Amino acid sequence: MNPPVRSELIAKWERDEAAVFEGWDFSYIKDRFVEEEPGWDYRALAKGLIKKSAAVLDVATGGGEVFSSLAPFPVRAIAVEGYRPNVTVARKRLEPLGVQVLEGGETPLPFAGNTFDLVLNRHGGFDAAEIYRVLQEKGTFLTQQVDGGNLIELLDLFDAKQKWPDHVLKNVRQRMQNFGFHIERAEEWKGKARFLDVARTDLQKREGWEKRWDVDSLKSEDLAKELRLFCEEVIEHLASEPRIQETVLV
Repeated sequence: MNPPVRSELIAKWERDEAAVFEGWDFSYIKDRFVEEEPGWDYRALAKGLIKKSAAVLDVATGGGEVFSSLAPFPVRAIAVEGYRPNVTVARKRLEPLGVQVLEGGETPLPFAGNTFDLVLNRHGGFDAAEIYRVLQEKGTFLTQQVDGGNLIELLDLFDAKQKWPDHVLKNVRQRMQNFGFHIERAEEWKGKARFLDVARTDLQKREGWEKRWDVDSLKSEDLAKELRLFCEEVIEHLASEPRIQETVLV
């Protein structure tokens, strides 16, 4: 890239980094990132379970973006979120739907044992022992997790290490069974993610990885050199297609 183009790109990345995000709403960048979808439908699975539920808990609700789409809810519906900036966003979205939103992490959960007949968790951390404790005897736990090898090619490109390399279906299933869970369904899936511009790659690091997902804090100013090299590598191909990996467990 020549210097004017390089300067323009860096300026664009800096504008993107300054963009305001709320909760886990990525609408600002949705047209710059395309990903394949897994073979299951988490929302459909969760909705079917909610219809039969009298007391549901959503752990690591984010800004309530996904949980809100599962309405209507039973009389007792609670969401827990441990990332403080998301809590206010989640309350604005979920409280009008009759959902109580509490601030707190995945352990300890602020509930008595045998409280919920359904616990949901999508792309969030959870403590198997706590989930088991708060579930009723015949309750159901549904979770969709991001595999520890998610976007491994992108991590390799920036010489970043996986933060949870052991977080794979085999290990999660075994851990759940060790706490007494009976697994009715467990599937894993691999697909491709297409980054339509390099700035979107930087936003992926900022909004996902920096918030404790994959690697420690990363900033545009720290990665300008790597991003320029990345842009030069993929400009002929227009996009990068690292693998995305996810897991569903019921």
